[in-house]
Amino acid sequence: MKLIVAVVQDQDSNRLSSALTKSDFRNTTLASTGGFLRAGNTTFLMGVEDELVSKALDLIRDNCRSRDQMVAPVSPMGGNADSYIPYPIEVEVGGATVFVLPIEQFHHF
Repeated sequence: MKLIVAVVQDQDSNRLSSALTKSDFRNTTLASTGGFLRAGNTTFLMGVEDELVSKALDLIRDNCRSRDQMVAPVSPMGGNADSYIPYPIEVEVGGATVFVLPIEQFHHF
């Protein structure tokens, strides 16, 4: 058994949640915030049998896409102003960051 932890941009989370439900993958979602853009994310936690990991990863890949977005950088609060960029910049956002971890034991009470 594996634990899949997928950090997904909020724009992709509803689509992914629906796809996981249709494919009978149970999951728990947590609201989270990215450290770089300070934007909303959803973190999905899924316990998955070893033989279904590739199917779950395919669903994540198919439903979470990256895109370019203009963002206004966060001003430095007490930090070094030398590295502060005062104008919007284009960055790649979206997609999914996925961790697949081995599970030693699983209990459902």
